[in-house]
Amino acid sequence: MTVRSDKARGNAGGNTRTGDAVVPDESGARPGSGNGGEAAGEERADEGTADGGRGLGSRAPHFIRRSRPLHLSWQVAVFLVGLAVVGAGVVMLPLPGPGWVVIFLGMGIWATEFVWAQLALRWTRRKVAEAAQKALDPKVRRRNIILTVIGLAVIAGIGAWYLSRYGLVMPWKIGN
Repeated sequence: MTVRSDKARGNAGGNTRTGDAVVPDESGARPGSGNGGEAAGEERADEGTADGGRGLGSRAPHFIRRSRPLHLSWQVAVFLVGLAVVGAGVVMLPLPGPGWVVIFLGMGIWATEFVWAQLALRWTRRKVAEAAQKALDPKVRRRNIILTVIGLAVIAGIGAWYLSRYGLVMPWKIGN
């Protein structure tokens, strides 16, 4: 039996002696239930519905969650695959390639097994949705268009100054 305070999982049940939430252990069995993981599977479907998402916790198949050593090796494999994908995304940031997309793909791989990654992805989705709503605001769009036009005018002014000063001479031939 695993007893821990776990507000992130949204468990309503609790340990009356300590006040801590009682959550299913790694095998998915809730303390006091004799049916293995079936009740825990029903419970997982209900968790996390307050914000419209799926419940938190492992998405590993039941036969893997049933065996502690198998589940631990599954977690290690998921972590290493996610780490490789996130690492590739970080390498793609300065190089050509979809770096951020690959990083979020790696976070999605981690989120299949780890609660911290699930929470990070939920936070990211919420922030992206807020930014998209903000970008659709007419005042923000107007401001962005004005700033873009000013920036292009500055660049055109610098280009005109350069052409009037040096003409169409290539920079490496200026000294001649």
